[in-house]
Amino acid sequence: MTTRRILLAGLLAAPALARASEPFATRPLRYICPFPPGATNDNVSRVMARSLTQRLGVAVVVENRAGAGGAVGARLVAESRPDGLTLLNASAGNLTIAPHLGNVGYDPLRDFAPIAIAGEAFSVIAVNPSLPVRTLPELIAYGRSNRGVLNYGSAGIGSAGHLRGALLADAGGFEAVHVPFPGSAPAANALAAGDVHFMIDPILAPHIEANRARALATLGTGRWPAFAEVPNVTEFGIGADWPSGGWFGLFAPARTPAEIVARLNQEFNASLDEPEVDAALRRFGLSPEKLAPEALAARLQRDHAATGQALRRLNIA
Repeated sequence: MTTRRILLAGLLAAPALARASEPFATRPLRYICPFPPGATNDNVSRVMARSLTQRLGVAVVVENRAGAGGAVGARLVAESRPDGLTLLNASAGNLTIAPHLGNVGYDPLRDFAPIAIAGEAFSVIAVNPSLPVRTLPELIAYGRSNRGVLNYGSAGIGSAGHLRGALLADAGGFEAVHVPFPGSAPAANALAAGDVHFMIDPILAPHIEANRARALATLGTGRWPAFAEVPNVTEFGIGADWPSGGWFGLFAPARTPAEIVARLNQEFNASLDEPEVDAALRRFGLSPEKLAPEALAARLQRDHAATGQALRRLNIA
């Protein structure tokens, strides 16, 4: 009788053991991009999704869920089941800026499981060519002598471009009206058309190359290799203390099992070694960077605190 009970217990446990040994992803993964198609976040999402599809052996499908500076898509992921099947390609903005500006429906420090980072992105301060300025000091001087005239576009309220535009105006001692758009691509098109005066975003790169926008300065560590002749903003004595707002990271809902987070981190970081992925990310202005989940969590906490201080100082709410 005892032997039969042991055998029966073993047979009942076998399916559970088999399920535990299976890969977590047997269904397509939803890769949520919280910005519209054409945005830098969207471009990064699609590059990483293609690589992860090959590495995980299941489809990784990009879903654009834009709105509220990236908060709509972020909330969708925060409220999803923690099974590793719904992931967020977060920008620093929707986890470090938007939550300070209103009730977004999630806590960026408690409602997500950090997984990996694609890298920190360079950005560029650019103006419409019709504006009579060719350097950053000239833009600042123009803003000071033409009070209330300048405006700047961004990917929306709570985006990195929103905060950076406010920081630039504050550092330069001039006023500029923020004009939010439903994504960075339409904002960049508006700048090229002359509907806004300046913008700070990496998506401006093709407009600059086509002479539809004029680069004045870059943001990031050192000079952006794609625009090596353009000075970094810190070379003008500003920007060194601005909070980081340019990274793109992979996040899952909080309470996602540690083994799933570890597997995704492993495959995501391995993707960064692929020459095609590395080249594509650098084309979008990123410096690919491998981080462990714990290191990304620490960066998020640090940037969230620094951004909150900057927003309060600027009276942005």
